[in-house]
Amino acid sequence: MANITTKTSSNIFYQARYTAATHNEQLSSREGAADIMSIDRGRLYRIESGIINPYPEEIQLMADLYNAPELENYYCTNMCPLGRDMPRADVVNLDRIAIKALSILRKVGATKELLLDITADGVISEDEQDDMQKILETLEEVVQVAQTLKLWVKKNI
Repeated sequence: MANITTKTSSNIFYQARYTAATHNEQLSSREGAADIMSIDRGRLYRIESGIINPYPEEIQLMADLYNAPELENYYCTNMCPLGRDMPRADVVNLDRIAIKALSILRKVGATKELLLDITADGVISEDEQDDMQKILETLEEVVQVAQTLKLWVKKNI
């Protein structure tokens, strides 16, 4: 893959195609990838160069073709205005995911007790609001670990 600029080589869509090209020779060129996906080669260049954002349908095509489900999460958390608050999932080794999950699950027990104490009287007082924020942060960590595990399964199973 010649004539690759630094900006392009750091682009997640280019990296996914480049990695997939080790398993499918047609993906080693933009022409080949664009033909398979039935999109214009120039459009794929502009996507891989960061000049334009891909359409959701193009993300799904790339994710499937490149075996890169992380592209969907990247798109949703970085490009889609509706998904910017979604937890970002990264492709990491299963052992890292398991350690993070066990760590989070340990927090969940304490979080459950805190939630029960706060909601026992049916009212969240002003002094309990900081604790509610901690509960929300823990829940967000749980969602992130779940998303990361889901991404790992989609990519490896």
